[in-house]
Amino acid sequence: MSIPKELRYSEEHEWVKTEGEKIRVGITHFAQSELGDIVFVELPEVGDTVTADEPFGSVESVKTVSELYAPLSGKVVEVNEELNDNPEFVNESPYEKAWMIVIEPSDAGEMDSLMTADQYEEMINE
Repeated sequence: MSIPKELRYSEEHEWVKTEGEKIRVGITHFAQSELGDIVFVELPEVGDTVTADEPFGSVESVKTVSELYAPLSGKVVEVNEELNDNPEFVNESPYEKAWMIVIEPSDAGEMDSLMTADQYEEMINE
């Protein structure tokens, strides 16, 4: 299973990639494999505010609907519109094509609460 070392991870199985002052967010390979085939993705609008550990959207699979939890607080500055027509990207390419939102974080200190790849791997193997 793929767990890119350069990313940070939340306990709710979101990944975070730092891009300058912004962060890109998606769900992990582990999360998509647990959910099964993704058929719908609901995301916030550009300009919305998200709060760490609070839901910001959802993914619907053939098995269930799961909330997406914001790993950090901030303002949504970009949304992956391609997921509207191609929700299967979440299964096919969770770290590349299936990023979900880009946030301008309001509290950079929240990054310290996220796990490294090694810590995340340890959590999912327990």
